[in-house]
Amino acid sequence: MKVTKFGGSSLANAFQIKKVCDIVLADSDRKVVVVSAPGKRTSDDIKVTDLLINVAKSRIAGADYKPAFDAVINRFREIAEELEITDVLPSIEKAVTEVVESKIVDTVLYLDSVKAMGEDSSARLVARYFNSIGHKAEYCNPKDCGLFLKHNDVGKAVILDETYDNLAQLRKDEDTIYVFPGFYGYSKNGQIITFSRGGSDITGSILAGALRAEVYENWTDVDSVYAVNPNLVKNPFPVYEITYDEMRELAYAGFTVLHEDALFPVYVRGIPVNIKNTNNPSAKGTWIVSKRTHYDSLITGIAGEKGFCTITIKKYLMNQQVGFLFNVMRIFMEEGVSIEHIPSGIDTVTVIVRKKYFTPEVQEVICNRILKELAATDIKVERDLAILMIVGEAMANSVGIMARAASALSNAGINLRIVNQGASEISMMFGVAESYCSYAVKVLYKELFRY
Repeated sequence: MKVTKFGGSSLANAFQIKKVCDIVLADSDRKVVVVSAPGKRTSDDIKVTDLLINVAKSRIAGADYKPAFDAVINRFREIAEELEITDVLPSIEKAVTEVVESKIVDTVLYLDSVKAMGEDSSARLVARYFNSIGHKAEYCNPKDCGLFLKHNDVGKAVILDETYDNLAQLRKDEDTIYVFPGFYGYSKNGQIITFSRGGSDITGSILAGALRAEVYENWTDVDSVYAVNPNLVKNPFPVYEITYDEMRELAYAGFTVLHEDALFPVYVRGIPVNIKNTNNPSAKGTWIVSKRTHYDSLITGIAGEKGFCTITIKKYLMNQQVGFLFNVMRIFMEEGVSIEHIPSGIDTVTVIVRKKYFTPEVQEVICNRILKELAATDIKVERDLAILMIVGEAMANSVGIMARAASALSNAGINLRIVNQGASEISMMFGVAESYCSYAVKVLYKELFRY
């Protein structure tokens, strides 16, 4: 069995949906299909998810949400009419209406619930289209199928263990194509819980893991993963094979081909992932595997992500105080802030966190606690930091990569705020000002790939 996931660009209109169904039907092993909400049809179009956000925000504000609601329904009506399956529209409109008009108890949960209706409606459409062309297909509601989630301390969706056993039941009828909406699941009390944006990748990975799939195919709009963001560099180096660990590092630092949390369910079960292009299905794509068979280049990829900040804590003789670092981490934990990295010196330690969690209010509380409880002598906070990652398993057996990278950034006039090498030696991290993020990625690519 193969689990296939299709992104928003692959489902943007009726023409694309027909392509998706042709791809699924071309391989009888493709029995589970995970779909995103319809994406942009043109560069200036609006994604269905963004239309739904407009609906939710209008209702939360007490404004007239009907025009925004009609825009959503009309988008699905246009697709259904072109596919000649308008009989599916009443079920779509009913499902969306029930969520949109539900009681608003928590605005964040309400917004998530409304956003999820893009994927839900897309799944209903695709399943109905399969039926209309003579193939047995079934729309799968995540609640009915048992995809249960909960929020952790930092608000991220966490998979409940029973989910895997629940979803494994989809193997019982191998004559049916199951169409599953991505991006969301349910809490045990029936509340919709969503993954972060792009979370349909995670849904596909969960299903692949639960069903012990032969492969998890992730269909998008590029022929392969590239060594760098193709929006930054013309004709970037293609990567045809990459390990789970390398992909995780790159996704963390801004690679958008695959959601950063989508690898764990397949990683622990050794299921390979194949990134494929809906618009060019004959291309071999990129394979994400446990162990590589070959290396096309010394460096696998370079990525940059904005939105970080550093908290540098200074205390004389810190290295002689047992438990100091533990207590720093405890304070961040108790205030609900996840730590990303902790480079340290003899008398200083720098904590790197995501800026969205380290608000000015949280900053004041944490800094005051560290000064008072740990008797730190000084704390310096720097916001607007970008993290650059150079990733490649082959680097572990090579000399001089760090020197070349640092020299190239220095020659380009980019000040390095942080330099750190991962313990596994497959990645190097640099911290630079956010304003230099894209420029720095291009500088590193030019140096390390010599284009």
